[in-house]
Amino acid sequence: MTDPTSRAQNPKLAVGLILVATMFIAGTTLAAKALGTDVLGAPLHPLQITHGRFAFALAGFLCVAAVMRPKITAPNLKLHIGRTAFGAAGVTFMFAAVAFIPLADATAISFLNPVFGMILAIPFLGEKVGRVRWAAAAIAFAGAVVLLRPGPDSFQVAALLAVGAALALGFELIFIKKLSRREPPLQILLINNTIGWLLISTVMIPYWQAPTAPQWAVLVALGLMMACAQTCFVNAMARADASYVTPFTYLTLIFAAAYDWAIFAAVPDGITLLGAAIIVSGAALLAWREARVGRSTAPVMPSAGSQT
Repeated sequence: MTDPTSRAQNPKLAVGLILVATMFIAGTTLAAKALGTDVLGAPLHPLQITHGRFAFALAGFLCVAAVMRPKITAPNLKLHIGRTAFGAAGVTFMFAAVAFIPLADATAISFLNPVFGMILAIPFLGEKVGRVRWAAAAIAFAGAVVLLRPGPDSFQVAALLAVGAALALGFELIFIKKLSRREPPLQILLINNTIGWLLISTVMIPYWQAPTAPQWAVLVALGLMMACAQTCFVNAMARADASYVTPFTYLTLIFAAAYDWAIFAAVPDGITLLGAAIIVSGAALLAWREARVGRSTAPVMPSAGSQT
């Protein structure tokens, strides 16, 4: 019997959705940077920022649900709790890191995430990762290392927080893929943000402080941007292998640099441009290979893990 939650594999659409998601994800890191420093008032604790992210993302999804009236059917609560726990840990570590080290450094370190996600997809999802995907991931990772500018200043507690964020979010990718095979996207997002809001609400109480008016506005924007990013990401994961989709998330680095330039007049230097070019090259190699495989197997609807 056909699974009613299954979606036709469409790598091109998946990449388009990931590109949109990366635009919003880069925006959330900038928002977290503003909230975690004294730009808009007294810095907020990372747990309070994460709480705002879940609270306002949930509010957005509840508005959508009020219109669409989805039917919640047989949710796998173990997978939802696992996904939410790793996701909440990942974003909290990331929000903490960007408050102490440059945004480009934290973002670059955190983008070990797709490498972790691709590697974990092999034992946990049974996906096959061919030589081209390994090569593309390695090229993109090399670009992230260039952007990181390895040196003594990179080895600090905040950098380790970014590594922790990458590992936690890599595990979250696996839970998202498992859920996307079983449940519709809106159900996944509603349950995830509900659990996340309840979880963080209990642990952030000792760190609560009254935000300023600008901080409230940025918290709302952060939550809504994350909601849009999640929507695009979950739908992308339902339409292509995790090992194919995740390397494209490196493009968040490019959007973050663009936002820095547009908002803070931070002009990218030669190393930034070189790293971005390497990342784009890795993603382009992957897209080229996938297009060739797609043309040669067009009549066949591939199942998850069947692509090279």
